[in-house]
Amino acid sequence: MRLAELTGAPVVTTLMARGAFPDSHHLHLGMPGMHGTVAAVTALQKADLLITLGARFDDRVTGKLSSFAVNAKVIHADIDPAEIGKNRYVDVAVIGDLAHAINALIPALQREFKKSKPDLIAWWKFLSSLRSTYPVGYTHPEDGSVSPQYVIERIGVISGPDSIYVAGVGQHQMWASQFVKYEKPRSWLNSGGLGTMGYAVPAAMGAKVGMPGTTVWAIDGDGCFQMTNQELVTCALNNIPIKVAIINNESLGMVRQWQTMFYESRYSNTSLHSKRIPDFVKLADAMGCAGLRCERTEDVDAVIKEAMSINDQPVVVDFSVFRDAMVWPMVAAGTSNDEIMIARGLAPDWDSQEL
Repeated sequence: MRLAELTGAPVVTTLMARGAFPDSHHLHLGMPGMHGTVAAVTALQKADLLITLGARFDDRVTGKLSSFAVNAKVIHADIDPAEIGKNRYVDVAVIGDLAHAINALIPALQREFKKSKPDLIAWWKFLSSLRSTYPVGYTHPEDGSVSPQYVIERIGVISGPDSIYVAGVGQHQMWASQFVKYEKPRSWLNSGGLGTMGYAVPAAMGAKVGMPGTTVWAIDGDGCFQMTNQELVTCALNNIPIKVAIINNESLGMVRQWQTMFYESRYSNTSLHSKRIPDFVKLADAMGCAGLRCERTEDVDAVIKEAMSINDQPVVVDFSVFRDAMVWPMVAAGTSNDEIMIARGLAPDWDSQEL
């Protein structure tokens, strides 16, 4: 944070780094990448200098690599020399522990800034306009069903920034990265580029053992949950009272979203019928856990609070949500970050955003 505040430069945090820099800080633009904020994605694209700390320039962040941040010089700091220049050419490499590297950079920058400091007023005017014009958001379904984004947002608000949040893979993972506000390091766990469906429950179990006094939420999809839910027996037998929120859209949601967008809604092997089978409340009970269900928007807060009040056993909440909700913004695979969409068929109005 000292480095960011010294430079006054905008900060973005990748999916794996959520919480490393507070979401509430005025320099923070959010998460970049395929489902990042318009401001964060555009800041990387338009920057003339990227100070990259521990990130690896994977394709989910860069989009089409040849079109990524074409005018930027890159300073890349990483403890692993194999990451330097692996995907993106690096102008300055810093190899070492970031804690030491950043502490060494600060006095060097302080000396340079005594001579001159870049004027970022126009840059921030442009980015602030993007941030206010294109915030991450959602609409409630017209059919009255529960918005999955709303459920996750309310879990974050009610449980708060001192909790630990763990996600599986898919839509719920992206929504958890977008709609929970992260203020502290080590408050967000997910499998990142490994894409490990079934990660949430066992990872939440480990987090709870490591931090027994901290509330730990596994935010999981109905598909992911069915891969490793047997570990709830381990939690029940060993007094590991995690909380599991199943974002149940009875689908492999992210695959369904791609089938909707890119395959003319030809759905193949993505329907799980999991609002009927299995009965997650009965399954939770059979495994020694408390089981709750929420099917109405007006009940979301009350059910979350009930789950929060149960601390002597694991608790599973089956949230029945709108099946066709999608994750936005989105940069389609293989395309440039310049082609970011804020909704289906809708892109930012770049003509009104002048730098």
